[in-house]
Amino acid sequence: MQESANVSLSAFEQQLVTDANWILTKNGIIHKLYLLFGQLSEQYKNEQAVAKLPPETLLAAAKISKGENYEGLPYVMLDYPRCFGKEDTLAIRTFFWWGNFFSITLQLKGKYLQQYAPVIKQNWTLLLQEDAWINVSDEEWQHHFRENNMIPVADMQQQLADKKILKLAFKCKLEDWDSAETKLLRLFQLLLRLLQ
Repeated sequence: MQESANVSLSAFEQQLVTDANWILTKNGIIHKLYLLFGQLSEQYKNEQAVAKLPPETLLAAAKISKGENYEGLPYVMLDYPRCFGKEDTLAIRTFFWWGNFFSITLQLKGKYLQQYAPVIKQNWTLLLQEDAWINVSDEEWQHHFRENNMIPVADMQQQLADKKILKLAFKCKLEDWDSAETKLLRLFQLLLRLLQ
């Protein structure tokens, strides 16, 4: 005989299920994120250093997308520039993860990693000055900052030449929402400087 699932609600769950306002508030916040990321995408496109990137990496327009389940929580992301290929990737992803943080990540793979690794090494002090993080795994679609995925650049032992995928990232606190646009734009500019 099959056991029946426990579908009864706790007092807190009962309170939430009868209150539509918290879902409407969440939806309003997601709408504001789309507006914020839309503004950022326009500012990103207008950066002069973007024009110095390989032309094929700028063919795709900025893309804003959302989901409900990155480790069980809603997220919104902006990809620009974005050139994702099976072998070669050059992208900058701005990411919002509900209850956690904003982040911005440069992701390189294949020919773009080979092209830019020497330049990044020359500009390494920029990363050290800004509390940058670097990937320790080759998981392309992991965005958390736990030690099995990302570590501070200052703690890095591995050489860039050993990496199959390079992800350089920065975190911004959700509590700093009102200054997030300015900070994310400044970090986007810094990531572009790394590639010059």
